Amino acid sequence: MKLLEIKSLNKSFNTKEILKDVNLSISSGKIVGLLGKNGAGKTTLIKLINDLLTPTSGEIIIKGNKVGVETKKVVSYLPERTYLNKQMKVSEVIEYFKDFYKDFDDEKAKKLLEDLDLDIEEHLTKMSKGMQEKVQLVLVMSRKADLYILDEPLGGVDPATRDYILDTILSNFNENASVIISTHLISDIERILDEVIFIDKGKIILQSDADKLRNKEKSSIDEIFRRMFKC
Repeated sequence: MKLLEIKSLNKSFNTKEILKDVNLSISSGKIVGLLGKNGAGKTTLIKLINDLLTPTSGEIIIKGNKVGVETKKVVSYLPERTYLNKQMKVSEVIEYFKDFYKDFDDEKAKKLLEDLDLDIEEHLTKMSKGMQEKVQLVLVMSRKADLYILDEPLGGVDPATRDYILDTILSNFNENASVIISTHLISDIERILDEVIFIDKGKIILQSDADKLRNKEKSSIDEIFRRMFKC
């Protein structure tokens, strides 16, 4: 059984088509790059998988269940924009997640915060945007989920921190889980990718094993992407 299956998925807002006949499947134990230019439909697709939008047609199945209450229990989602209450301390947010998610490991969260040199008693409002994004990533990766979906997880952090975050992602999900990473920083993440999905104008134009694609094209994923999209 596939971890994630998407069948004939379409999404329109009024008369504008955002996603067009999207079909894809993802197995367990994979780190997958969802890659496309701004406005290609990446965030819309992610929101549909998280049941934050309703498809115009088609279906999304996660671990054998149609998207809904049951699938939300097994998906850990990092949105592009911070949603946390900035008046709270980091420690208070950890307690909130611990109460809300049965699979949340607060000891892991505290260890990751320490590794990132983040003060657990600091108010979020006193933290920089990059620090807040680190906190949010820690919270997401501290769940024992089956599917992690990260929308631009590296956008607000400095280059020196990116490798640590990627290693954190690599070492903090079990072999039966998968991670979908949507990003425009392809060269930064491609070393950890097992598979890539290219999306353009709402359509999936390529899904491939990352190593096979690199060997076939004799190029990095970043170079292939730039050629295909003429960046």
